[in-house]
Amino acid sequence: MSHFYVTTPIYYVNDAPHVGHAYTTVIADVLARWHRLLGDHTWFLTGTDEHGLKVMRSAKANGLTPLEQADSTSIRFRDAWDQLGISNDDFIRTTEPRHGEAVQKLLQRAYDNGYIYKAAYEGLYSVSDEAYVTQADVDEGRVSGPVEHMSEENWFFKLSEFEQPLLDYYAAHPEAITPTSRLNEAVGLIKQGLSDISITRTSIDWGVPVPWDPDHVFYVWYDALINYATAVGYASDPERFEEWWPSTLHVIGKDILRFHCVYWPAMLLAAGIEDLPRFAVHGWLLIGGEKMSKSKLNSIAPADLVEDFGIDGFRFGILRDAPLGPDSDFSYEGMVTRYNTDLANNLGNLLSRVSTVVGKKCDGVAPAPDPDSPLAPIAAEAVQATVDAWEALAPSVALEATFRLVREANAHLEKNEPWKADPGPDVDRVLGDALEVLRLVALLAGPVIPATADQIWTRIGLDGSPTDCRVPDDAAWGGYPGGATIEKAKPLFPRLVT
Repeated sequence: MSHFYVTTPIYYVNDAPHVGHAYTTVIADVLARWHRLLGDHTWFLTGTDEHGLKVMRSAKANGLTPLEQADSTSIRFRDAWDQLGISNDDFIRTTEPRHGEAVQKLLQRAYDNGYIYKAAYEGLYSVSDEAYVTQADVDEGRVSGPVEHMSEENWFFKLSEFEQPLLDYYAAHPEAITPTSRLNEAVGLIKQGLSDISITRTSIDWGVPVPWDPDHVFYVWYDALINYATAVGYASDPERFEEWWPSTLHVIGKDILRFHCVYWPAMLLAAGIEDLPRFAVHGWLLIGGEKMSKSKLNSIAPADLVEDFGIDGFRFGILRDAPLGPDSDFSYEGMVTRYNTDLANNLGNLLSRVSTVVGKKCDGVAPAPDPDSPLAPIAAEAVQATVDAWEALAPSVALEATFRLVREANAHLEKNEPWKADPGPDVDRVLGDALEVLRLVALLAGPVIPATADQIWTRIGLDGSPTDCRVPDDAAWGGYPGGATIEKAKPLFPRLVT
């Protein structure tokens, strides 16, 4: 059995969950669900990043300890992902003992291998970004808040020694970063030259202590990145780590590409880990042409949209028109249009119409599909295109392939008009074909709209759930057995009026 280990970034606890966070998390969720359909042994991780200066200052302002502050804010992300039907197998917090052990072990190995040294740091620090920055970063608008001048003795990581190894690795493994435009971006950053980076702090104590120098704590990014290794047993279960780590895929936004695709692989190599992860890097969801930002008051809470669109409508809406890679425009009006077009008019109407006509023309008993249906070759193409798109980490393309089948089934019904014909074999074949399409769509779209897929499965009289099936074997034409009693029920997706 193949393994598939997928992660989201761990979200900073001082943030509030917004649609941008949800977009990343839903992408990882649908990939995990798809790989379970493939029969892969799958593990899905998300969590929260809880150390750093912002948390410490916020806790002090609220009269709390940093851990109390983190406890009270981390739960917001758990609640948000529960509300969106996220199927994570683990939720990691960087304040957990298992994580501190992994951080100390991995960076101790990098230190023992000669890649960490002590030096003085003097320069600018962005508290909002929890990052050391340059004056050029400030001048060119790459910093999200005010900066402070820092001067302290730190431990540094010899990132400069990994410039050529990283270039060699990405040249040999161009599939490591998807899409290619983001691979080129990472390679471009490396070719600009890599400078050594400070990885510890002495001016705060809210972090993981440095094992060889307890007066220091690890700087937040180099603590946080190691969570991915923690969760599959790096410090606690070496056999589990060896089993899972080679199958790692990190789903990230483009704004953290440098830390993940440059710094993190170098840290792994410094610790003697040669199996490097893959990366799926998406662009931003833009509102009015701008990235979502708390300071610009354009952040949207997922709960606000779930209230209007439902969980599956929200999940579908943020993936359907956003190709993985480039930035994508996001609007409420666009969500309504896509919801009404694909979900209410096409999928919902297909199920409603077929259920009604089966009741009238077949006494409510579902007929089986025609093995020689004109929809059979179209379905085979749609299944293969969907499989290929998920393999290419392209959710929007996968959904387009799947919903082509919905459109074709509706067109087949319009052409044959079974509601006008007398009961008989011809009507049975047309309705059986439509029921088979509904079965296939529930299976193929299930990772994106899981609750809806289960409803369709039940309404067309099938036992269990689409998640009990395996792709591609169970996606072959003719799997719908017929003979079930079909009852008309309320619309899957009531049309939205704005």
